[in-house]
Amino acid sequence: MLSGNISIQVIIKAILSVFFIGCLFDLPYFYFQFVRVIGMTGFVLLAYFDRRDERDAFAIIWICSAIIINPIFKVPLGRTLWNVIDIIWVILFIATIVFEKIIGVNKLKE
Repeated sequence: MLSGNISIQVIIKAILSVFFIGCLFDLPYFYFQFVRVIGMTGFVLLAYFDRRDERDAFAIIWICSAIIINPIFKVPLGRTLWNVIDIIWVILFIATIVFEKIIGVNKLKE
């Protein structure tokens, strides 16, 4: 945990969300390559943390996401489908952050 009860997972999810939202815009190709590297790294870290915390379902989701976004063996999905996936990832990040905060608040009340 970092100061202010912000976990490293929340920071990774927030950073990846910003990058994935950036993918919705018409940016240079280098940006998308950079996002692939950052995204794969972030997903692998998230998978590690969730596996450590015995949240295997999320660990599997993050590993599958890392495989899809990897910069070495590119998955050719087309711009439109990639945009949909980027939005799904951002929604998933926000939902997991909110859910974890709700669970954390409930644990404090017990």
